[in-house]
Amino acid sequence: MTAFRSRRAAARLAASALTLSALSGLAAPAPALAQSKAKGEIRIAHIRSVTGPLEAYGKQTSTGFLMGLDYATGGTMTVAGRKLVVIEKDDQGKPDVGKNLLAQAYADDKVDIAVGPTSSGVALAMLPVAEEYRKILLVEPAVADSITGDKWNRYIFRTGRNSSQDAISNAVALDKAGVHIATLAQDYAFGRDGVKAFKEAVRTAKIVHEEYLPTTTTDFTAGAQRIIDRLKDLPGRKVIWIIWAGGGGNPFKIADLDLKRHGIEIATGGNILPAMTAYKQFPGMEGATYYYFGIPKNPVNEWLVANHYLKFKNPPDFFTAGGMTAAIAVVEALKKTGGDTTTDRLIAAMEGMKFETPKGSMVFRKEDHQALQDMYHFRIKVDPAFPWGVPELVSVIRADQMNVPIRNRR
Repeated sequence: MTAFRSRRAAARLAASALTLSALSGLAAPAPALAQSKAKGEIRIAHIRSVTGPLEAYGKQTSTGFLMGLDYATGGTMTVAGRKLVVIEKDDQGKPDVGKNLLAQAYADDKVDIAVGPTSSGVALAMLPVAEEYRKILLVEPAVADSITGDKWNRYIFRTGRNSSQDAISNAVALDKAGVHIATLAQDYAFGRDGVKAFKEAVRTAKIVHEEYLPTTTTDFTAGAQRIIDRLKDLPGRKVIWIIWAGGGGNPFKIADLDLKRHGIEIATGGNILPAMTAYKQFPGMEGATYYYFGIPKNPVNEWLVANHYLKFKNPPDFFTAGGMTAAIAVVEALKKTGGDTTTDRLIAAMEGMKFETPKGSMVFRKEDHQALQDMYHFRIKVDPAFPWGVPELVSVIRADQMNVPIRNRR
């Protein structure tokens, strides 16, 4: 990145800093609501986990969303002359809280569109609310296939990747003859949908065991021992594929059980940088990821990396990119409608809409409103300059190579 670009990025971020600060946590008082609507504001609810087991993810998404609005509006925070107002809400990672907050946002805050949540379990509770109020819910970053699958309705769009995209891309790294795989996942929609999709994607390797543990698990010994017992005497390459999200227990601690003695490897997808410190134990480990700041080469990601370093002195993370993507999608849809927030107009604008993100081009598939997007096959390298295992790009798995299933009932 050139010094000129860095200075230009600094100037743009400084110009928008006050706007970003003003938007963060903004919630218009009820008595001012009618007046604010009369002034032509566009109201956006952002519901995510600021507390609870996924709080790190929620905070990154929030940062990325505000930065994305700044980027997509050129620092004006307006579309078609209408000011964007963000109302942020914390679902605490609880489905009932998320459901109630979304109803409150539509009914009381009179939002035009909602974005979120972090957890797949919360998202599934929120889907019927969007349908009841006939308002758009743009899902970011909840992953479960069922969100744009059998639980989907026409008001749901998703910029985040789904379980199938995760699974198909990870299968690229592992689906080879002579490979035996056991899966270790959390026992809720994210984990079960992820394993289901992975099983469908794997055609050559053999999946010999599925282990599901509570999201609150901190001691993985018993579950890991069941996996070891199933794998240890099998011939060929033996792999534990881990699909795990959030704080709490660290499933990579199973490496302490001396898996190498049994010839067992660990594989997984991408994660946030603090979680990837554990990856340094596994140089050469392969998998596929949604995002790593050093991989995509495009102007949007360049802007995000430069401005994030400028403001926070560190690189943007996994869910920061997702938040920015969601914001860009919202702004691009509003630009297409000329600032018209009528739900049917927005749906018509968003179906098939192509937009540029930190990952490059995405498009909302008309059939289920899932954003089709590239994924990245990586191999972990240990670099003393970084506290985490660095995912080096092996290959870009293009959206048109993945054949992501359409799972809804439409």
